[in-house]
Amino acid sequence: MGLTNKHKVWILKNRDKKSPKEMADELSIDEQDVTAFLKLQKKGKPPLSFYLFMIALPILFFVLLEVSLRIFGYGFNNDQWVDASETKLGINPDIGKRYFHNYSLVPTTIEDTFYREKKENSFRVFVLGGSSAAGYPYMPLGSFSRYIRRRLEIMYPKTTIEVVNIAMTAVNSYTIRDLFPGVLEQKPDLILVYAGHNEYYGALGVGSFISLGRSRDIVNAILYLNQFKTVQLVRDIISWGAGLLNSGSEEGTGTLMSQIAKEQQIPFRSNIYKAGLEQFDGNMRDVLQMAKDENVPIILGTLVSNLRDQPPFISGTQNNLQLAQEVFDMATNEYNSGNYVAADSLFAYAKDLDELRFRAPEEMNTIINKLGEEFNCPVVQTNKPFKEASPNGIIGDNIMTDHLHPTLAGQQLLGKLYYEAMGKYGYLPDTYHLKFPNEQLDMLTNANFYFTPLDSTIAAYRVKLLKNDWPYINREQKVPLNKLFNPQNIIDSLAFSVVLRSDKWEFAERKMAGWYLKRKNYHFYKKQMDALISQYPIILEYFNIAAKEFLEIKRYDIAEQYLIRRYHLKPDAFTTKWLGNISLYNKQLDKSIKYFEESLRLEGTDVQVLYNLAGAYAQKNNYKEALKVVNICLSYRPNYHEAILLKQSLIKLME
Repeated sequence: MGLTNKHKVWILKNRDKKSPKEMADELSIDEQDVTAFLKLQKKGKPPLSFYLFMIALPILFFVLLEVSLRIFGYGFNNDQWVDASETKLGINPDIGKRYFHNYSLVPTTIEDTFYREKKENSFRVFVLGGSSAAGYPYMPLGSFSRYIRRRLEIMYPKTTIEVVNIAMTAVNSYTIRDLFPGVLEQKPDLILVYAGHNEYYGALGVGSFISLGRSRDIVNAILYLNQFKTVQLVRDIISWGAGLLNSGSEEGTGTLMSQIAKEQQIPFRSNIYKAGLEQFDGNMRDVLQMAKDENVPIILGTLVSNLRDQPPFISGTQNNLQLAQEVFDMATNEYNSGNYVAADSLFAYAKDLDELRFRAPEEMNTIINKLGEEFNCPVVQTNKPFKEASPNGIIGDNIMTDHLHPTLAGQQLLGKLYYEAMGKYGYLPDTYHLKFPNEQLDMLTNANFYFTPLDSTIAAYRVKLLKNDWPYINREQKVPLNKLFNPQNIIDSLAFSVVLRSDKWEFAERKMAGWYLKRKNYHFYKKQMDALISQYPIILEYFNIAAKEFLEIKRYDIAEQYLIRRYHLKPDAFTTKWLGNISLYNKQLDKSIKYFEESLRLEGTDVQVLYNLAGAYAQKNNYKEALKVVNICLSYRPNYHEAILLKQSLIKLME
């Protein structure tokens, strides 16, 4: 074409500014050469569809990859809710893997369930938080949410009560924020939050070993993307590669919180200290805004800690600040001198100076109160009641099992405080309810709180194990487990198996129930079965098992309680049969006929039910119907002696 490379570059730069003739004249070349070159360039330019295809190709690849991973069941199920029974949902037991990816210790909830389709006459409450909200070390029965549920059940006997606790150990506001949209989808009537202690070392916290950085936007974006299997695959590949590079390393032992406390020392008012507060404030603002947008009420609670009996874990040197241990010693001296107000203030300051942020600083409560004010959200003030329940007004081991977890009485107190706030702000059900004075209802709830001696021992063992590890002692000072625990009886042995061998709580409680039953200790057998049913109301067989044992010893009053509860959940042939038998025994003929007929609809060949139904009709002088039923009975068992005699009697009566 007679064009040099220099000509071609110049033409391409100026083709939108000048005509081919102008460019040819300026370059002193043939116009035909310029025109031919431009035509050639136009032909070589890809069409728009080519660029759209290039953009769509990677998107299509990831869509196909995601679909393929789901079809072949790669990774763990990341859904928030899963089927717990035919009619109920529960939180996914693997949900903790969202926050503890590739970690052997993954926290779980206390396995509360709720109806897939919310009933009209129901009251649904969700509870969120960390280990204190979950009820540690009294899990699963000892959380304050169980107090609230029990109190509501007593007060509102005709309402379907659902208090769903999805709190987990070692999680913080990131987890609450991540799970919150899924909670709102379940149409709660109320949400309760008790959280803040885990903000620094809980999963994804600013001082946690499990971290995605300090940008809330990035962390929350990654948590959102965790729902995709492709992200699981990428994380697994990264973890696999990291494992190759660190093949000689060993995973730590001890509690989950002790393992994930990366930035162990976080000085008071340092940048990372402030970052933890900002993290909590930002995430909880998002949570409260989501609740506000959906018009769902939410109640927060301030946090309590063990002040009097928990020395600082790490007393580091800080510029212009006293050492935490020195302040704690001053507080102890003031306390021993009877200066309790000064001591309380110094104990709280010593906690704030403690560089191991296992206990929330006082500023966390300031943020909680500020958020409550800004969002017009009630805040349960926990400190004053806990102080009033403590000697000389300073919270200690009397109501705390360790540095921050309340005792069982403390959990019940938390439940009482939240319940009273629910009443104060008009968040209780508007359905039929019994009338009890507040303190009487509290005593009644505590007296009917489902908790067993085995649960108490399990809790004691958990605390013992906790305090046999860092940060309570140096790891090299740990006492061997065979010396730390010395089981003396069946309760000790079963508690040991749950805490140290990871046996299921349910199996241990069942074994304990069997042990009581074998020794005819029906009082404690009933307590065990009540605890099991309280935890797993979806396992309907437990109602029948308990009823059967009390039927055998002719305690029909107790058996009837289990049968009625089972009947309202899902009637079966056994339940209706025995409700009919008990009603017949009590001369409640209409009720007995109702139950017997229902039992026959479920299992129409039970000759004993047919015989008893015929007897009930006979007692009502309905001889014609009685004869009809007894004939059906004899068609299944012609040699049924009692039925033969009943038929003969009926024939004589009808003559």
